[in-house]
Amino acid sequence: MEFMMPTDSMFLFAESREHPMHVGGLSLFEPPPGAGPEFVRQFYEALVANDEFQPTFRKHPATIGGGIARVAWAYDDEVDVDYHVRRSALPSPGRVRDLLELTSRLHTSLLDRYRPLWELHVVEGLSDGRFAMYTKMHHALVDGVSAMKLQQRTLSADPNDTEVRAMWNLPRRMRPESGSSSSPLGSLVKLAGSVVGLAPSTLKLARAALFEQQLTLPFAAPHTMFNVKIGGARRCAAQSWSLERVKAVKQAAGVTVNDAVLAMCAGALRYYLIEQDALPRTPLIAMVPVSLRSKEEADSGGNQVGSILCNLATNVEDPAERIQTISASMRGNKKVLSELPRLQVLALSALNMAPLTLAGVPGFLSTMPPPFNIVISNVPGGSEPLYYGGARLDGGYPLSNIPDGQALNITLVTNADSLDFGLVGCRRSVPSLQRLLLHLEASLKDLEQAVGV
Repeated sequence: MEFMMPTDSMFLFAESREHPMHVGGLSLFEPPPGAGPEFVRQFYEALVANDEFQPTFRKHPATIGGGIARVAWAYDDEVDVDYHVRRSALPSPGRVRDLLELTSRLHTSLLDRYRPLWELHVVEGLSDGRFAMYTKMHHALVDGVSAMKLQQRTLSADPNDTEVRAMWNLPRRMRPESGSSSSPLGSLVKLAGSVVGLAPSTLKLARAALFEQQLTLPFAAPHTMFNVKIGGARRCAAQSWSLERVKAVKQAAGVTVNDAVLAMCAGALRYYLIEQDALPRTPLIAMVPVSLRSKEEADSGGNQVGSILCNLATNVEDPAERIQTISASMRGNKKVLSELPRLQVLALSALNMAPLTLAGVPGFLSTMPPPFNIVISNVPGGSEPLYYGGARLDGGYPLSNIPDGQALNITLVTNADSLDFGLVGCRRSVPSLQRLLLHLEASLKDLEQAVGV
């Protein structure tokens, strides 16, 4: 048994039947030339033949005295691979729309807390001959970056590499010795250190916010149609955009790629809210996760992600002015957090998320301003075409979770020369989720025109 870090535990405390707290991903693969009709079955059989499981894929919440099951991990000696890895098929005619409907249903259901907190579904039956793989892992187990790194390590840049590796039995990379940090006592020492460190961190943040004006504060976000009590059903949408188009905007505007992506999302949200007659007068605030991992920790479990609050400038009509406002907001917030020790950033990020656990209290969402309006996450991915058992990866679409009070999430990942966007919305609270994909394209075109690309 080992104690959880506060950010890991927070995702378990925040979860309910209506608010599953896992992260997922939908990957599309093109079978290799000459592959027969049995290719997907053979792929699945090779996948489940990997029967050794690393610790991350064996752990689930432990029950401590009094029935508390959200502060420590227990490890299973045996894992039922047939339960965790499943093979499915789409109904005819096997459209991508059918795949997204299936994905939406799979992304809605809770993971069983009495088993290791992950599932993988191999899906065949697409009319164009491709097949898909949907994975989900609890956010208490891994963050989006570590989940993506695990998947990347199963892939190969060699189209002739036919080995089917599994993310659960990849050899662990060597990590620096960390003393007693892996023991329950070490975990408690880490937790205590992060809490004690909040005092100087709070003073630094207050100075930055009040005097240097470099920090976007929580609870400065307006009420929007996204910040409401949500139901348990989900809708998922996915689409890819050319990385070169976004890089051209970045270069012309003199900002980062992530700034350009945030501006693209901000414009799409502005279009969508105007269409719904629901655009607030003050700008939306996005929570932007930032990885705190070193290279040695790239494949470790848990959550090593800090959070930055970004002004999306959705009240600004001019796309060129909007992208500069976003860039300045990100630059100032990054500067403040870069001066804090990592454990303090993690603890403060947990405090940013903490108000979401109160969303179920009657009247909380209607009377308190949200800590932020939406999470927009840009996860690093592969820089070259990748293959899995000889099948080419056509698209890898990350699908995150949406806690109560946060009805929409946008996550994207780099895939060779593309940016693959995955959108997750509350089925009840976010109507016509697919229209956001149209608005993302319109917003990118606006940016290209505004900065002279």
